[in-house]
Amino acid sequence: MPADAKPRALLPVRPLLLFFIIPFLSLAVIYAYSSFSPSPPSYTARLDAAVAVPLLPSPPNRHIRMRPGAAFRSYDDYLRHQLNKTLDPRLRRVWATRDWRRKVDAFARFFEALRAEGLLSDDSRALCVGARLGQEVAALRLVGVHDAVGIDLAPAPPLVLRGDFHAQPFGDGVFDFEFSNVFDHALYPDRFAAEIERTLRPGGVAVLHVAVHRRGDKYSANDLLNVDGLLGLFRRSDVVRVSKVDAFGLDTEVVLRKKGAP
Repeated sequence: MPADAKPRALLPVRPLLLFFIIPFLSLAVIYAYSSFSPSPPSYTARLDAAVAVPLLPSPPNRHIRMRPGAAFRSYDDYLRHQLNKTLDPRLRRVWATRDWRRKVDAFARFFEALRAEGLLSDDSRALCVGARLGQEVAALRLVGVHDAVGIDLAPAPPLVLRGDFHAQPFGDGVFDFEFSNVFDHALYPDRFAAEIERTLRPGGVAVLHVAVHRRGDKYSANDLLNVDGLLGLFRRSDVVRVSKVDAFGLDTEVVLRKKGAP
């Protein structure tokens, strides 16, 4: 090198590596907590099935108040409105990082309590309805329920498949256990409940976390004024219990068992 030549500046290696590594950290956390098994689930989702959901009001229910803002021009408008929350980059970043561990740990405690009651087991086929990024699914797998999956309008592999809770992409009687904490987002509460009952096997258990007498956010389509409004929608199930719970702004846990022999 000539004596008067200036050496070229080297790229700052560590900052450059961090630039590429940081976007993958949240994904690594998801995998670490999901206890993901490479074996495929033992059910089949009709992911490509065209689902037609008419924009028709649910039957009046004095215990459930539909939001005035839920008067959408079309069902697609409703879906787009819900996806605005599900796909919000800021929220997804929070769900995948700051909120991930505390929610997985909290859900794991809820599910362990259900196991102690005999309502959930390692052999349960489990579905989480409205699972966002899948913290609930990760918690189920963490406590040993490996045949677990979630559905949401936007998929989040490997934990969450694309699916609409008004028309679940599964056959009848597929699951032993279903969990949801998004009842307030249902535009058609009766269809939400009917789809859970349809896809549960006889003797299967449904657990819902809901808010009673408490308004949700701007994406909520209904407000539950009395828990009887929810119980009345599950016509094919018996009530196991209704209890208080502290679950990320939701205050009531409802446990139901579908009628019929397993």
